[in-house]
Amino acid sequence: MVTRIENTEFIEIPKIVKPDAQKRITLPKTLVREGIIFRMSYNSIGQILLEPQVTIPASEAWVFNNPNVLALVKKGLSDAAEGRVSKIDLKTL
Repeated sequence: MVTRIENTEFIEIPKIVKPDAQKRITLPKTLVREGIIFRMSYNSIGQILLEPQVTIPASEAWVFNNPNVLALVKKGLSDAAEGRVSKIDLKTL
């Protein structure tokens, strides 16, 4: 069993939903954004957890599979967020 719940402050949606004839439940538009897919889990008492996911192109997966590269990317993003940036002359590259 894996615990992935990072925030236990759930907001109850006031609308009661019922599965349709094909056993589908429609999610409110506010919960579904473009490009989002869901990982679904359930527990022994029937509670269902939908965890939003995004996909990345296979050609970019190497960044996430290489801890050194990922650390460098995160450091670069942190530096940029803190204003630690400098201009370079692209002609010299």
